[in-house]
Amino acid sequence: MARRSIEQRLEQIKAWLGKQDRARDTRRKILLDALILHRLETRADTALAGTLPEWLRTELPGFLTRAEDKALFRDLLEASGASEANTPD
Repeated sequence: MARRSIEQRLEQIKAWLGKQDRARDTRRKILLDALILHRLETRADTALAGTLPEWLRTELPGFLTRAEDKALFRDLLEASGASEANTPD
C-alpha cells in the first residue's frame, strides 16, 4: 500500500475543508431563504413583511439572469404587475 506524501495529504485536507465551507454556505442560504419565504407566505405583522415583497420585486429582475430562475419566482414577480394594473392613474 503506497503512502501518500505530506503534500498530497495537505491537498486532500484543503479540498475537504473547502467542501465543508461550501456546504455551510449552502445551508446558510437555505435557512435564510426559508425565513424569507415564510415571511412572504404568512404576511407576518412586521415592518419588514410589508416592504419585503416590494423590495424583492424591485431587486429580483436584475439579479436573476436565467429564464429557469425567473420562472421560479413568476408568482412573486407577476404579483407586482397585478397590483400596478389595479392602481389608478
